[in-house]
Amino acid sequence: MQSWMEKPRLAELILNQSDTDYAMSRVRDYYENFDRIDGYFRDRKKERLEGVTPSLFPVENEFFNDFTMNPMDMNFAVTETSKEVYDNLFCQVSSFPADDNPGKNVRFLIKETNTNTIAGFVRLGSPTINSAPRNKMLGNTPDLTALNRHFIMGFHIVPAQPFGFNYLGGKLLTMICCSHFTRRYLNKKYGVEICAFETTSLYGNIKGCSQYDGMKPYLRNVGLTDSKFLLTMADKWYAELNEWFINRNGGEHLIKKDASSRKLKTQTKMIAIIKASLRSQGRTTDLADFNDFIKKAIDLNTQKLQYFSNYGFENVVDYVNGKTDALIKKPNYDNYELENAINWWKKKAQKRFDNLNADGRIRHEMEVWKSDNLEGIDIIR
Repeated sequence: MQSWMEKPRLAELILNQSDTDYAMSRVRDYYENFDRIDGYFRDRKKERLEGVTPSLFPVENEFFNDFTMNPMDMNFAVTETSKEVYDNLFCQVSSFPADDNPGKNVRFLIKETNTNTIAGFVRLGSPTINSAPRNKMLGNTPDLTALNRHFIMGFHIVPAQPFGFNYLGGKLLTMICCSHFTRRYLNKKYGVEICAFETTSLYGNIKGCSQYDGMKPYLRNVGLTDSKFLLTMADKWYAELNEWFINRNGGEHLIKKDASSRKLKTQTKMIAIIKASLRSQGRTTDLADFNDFIKKAIDLNTQKLQYFSNYGFENVVDYVNGKTDALIKKPNYDNYELENAINWWKKKAQKRFDNLNADGRIRHEMEVWKSDNLEGIDIIR
């Protein structure tokens, strides 16, 4: 039986029985803690809060908190900020970690200018490589160069709370993403020609509604993603197990350092090595049990509702597929200008605000994540 001390090539890494049992137990120990995705996100949130830089002043003061203000009186500024500033503030209000992705990254703070407070966060990035709803819409798997040149994805569209609840803040942020302001900003920064925006709901098929509902024609639901992958481990847990595997692999990383989605691919390789090791040892019962466990852990991840905006162009599909070299504007193209997009939101927000006031349901308590209130905020909104 091959020992990890022999420094095998990556494709041939087989663990001995004791190492297989150890690696398998570490994977089980992590994922058996969760029976729903909100428990997973709560655990990740706790981990990330440990790294938040303490503030000299109450962090609640950073976020919009004048819930007597009529949405018609609000004005907004959209500014790009640094990763450090963004991540530290974003962690205070988001139920999920501020993970990054390879490629483009634009981090917007959206501020209400009368109060000079943050209404929400937007992070835009290069689109995921594979998407079943997108492929179905385009009629094929798109050329990656065309995909990266013409598509942008919303990874974070998160309002501060209760701004989001009281004023449909998620819809405001989404309209900003779908505006020509954002499209032109990306075109100038990256030298591209964006004509399509996409995003996914966070909790997908375990929740009956989304902040993206009711946004036609600006944003449309194009289907459910597959989401058949294992949620990534907490950073400290992953780092420990990854280092352990590197040692067993003769000091070599399981996945190249410059690979996209490296953490997910490394985890996938770890699982594959454990399974291959069980097979080589003839442990069919243990392999079957481990396969069942991993399947249940994968099922923890939900399918996501995918949404798409064409920025007011009528021939995005043909343009991305290279069937035409010119974009054609729809009659409602100007509706996607930032001022018009915000005015569309204001009408929706006014109706929401009036109804909540009439029912006495306006929320005033700021929802800011702290280490001592992890159970006090509803993750699945």
